[in-house]
Amino acid sequence: MRKFIGPGSSDDGIDRRGFLKCMAWAGTGVFCIIQGGVLKSYSLSQMAQHGVDAAKGDLSFVQISDSHIGFSKPANTDVTATLQEAVAKINVLPTPPAFALHTGDLTHLSKPEEFDTLDQVLKSLKTSKVFYVPGEHDVLNDNGKQYLERYGKGTQGEGWFSFDQKGVHFIGLVNVLNLKAGGLGTLGREQLEWLESDVKRLKTSTPIVVFAHIPLWAVYPEWGWGTDDSEQALSYLKRFGSVTVLNGHIHQTMQKVEGNVTFHTAMSTAFPQPQPGTAPSPGPLKVPAEKLRSLLGVTHVNFLGGKHTLAIVDSALQS
Repeated sequence: MRKFIGPGSSDDGIDRRGFLKCMAWAGTGVFCIIQGGVLKSYSLSQMAQHGVDAAKGDLSFVQISDSHIGFSKPANTDVTATLQEAVAKINVLPTPPAFALHTGDLTHLSKPEEFDTLDQVLKSLKTSKVFYVPGEHDVLNDNGKQYLERYGKGTQGEGWFSFDQKGVHFIGLVNVLNLKAGGLGTLGREQLEWLESDVKRLKTSTPIVVFAHIPLWAVYPEWGWGTDDSEQALSYLKRFGSVTVLNGHIHQTMQKVEGNVTFHTAMSTAFPQPQPGTAPSPGPLKVPAEKLRSLLGVTHVNFLGGKHTLAIVDSALQS
């Protein structure tokens, strides 16, 4: 079995269950083309050799994650500034994105002024729409009531929803309420039943993009980096030829292909976290100031209709 080792990662290209994955923890960026469940990856420097046309498609969108507005400790004392840098990076993309996905931890402590700051920064984003799912930091104290009041219009249950865009079906899931012991995410019976019903009407040829905060695969359960009932959710998606799952939460880029499903986690715009198992626990990772922006970034995704191809580019704020 082949291994893909990303820049800055340890020699751990195969997880304990033998799944193929590639990692680019250091934030230098990786370009991925996904065809029929097969992942081809290039560093951003290699893209000059292969050409950027490979990343062009009928639909372009961006993923922002883990902005943690309100955090001000030494790992990053100005998370608002780095979010603004991420927005500026998106605004100069050669192909303007149709929309943005924010995959949670918008804020650090769920305070009204933190949500206000986030809204103010994202107003300058040159895209027509931002879709949100909450992180565990967005549902503190009130179990997500304030989050839903601000961002939950038109959603179901505790904030899950779906929409269609140019032949692609997008599904936003909520897995940060009622966290299991150890911090594992959970979807719950009501949401799982909704998901099963939501995809029943779709043709098997429909490309699916699922996005949630906590990864839907077992990245590192010891740190709560996984979702307890994700296997049930993914069982409803087995009949589709192309499924991409986008997550945040772990503040670093990791990818895995399992059958028809490609999993991809995003960098944070606030601060990095340690690689799985390399520290006593997860949490903000302090790095030299000159290195910080190479570990923060955004994800840009392109879809080419009729090709079952998604091109995923992770781009650091500073290479």
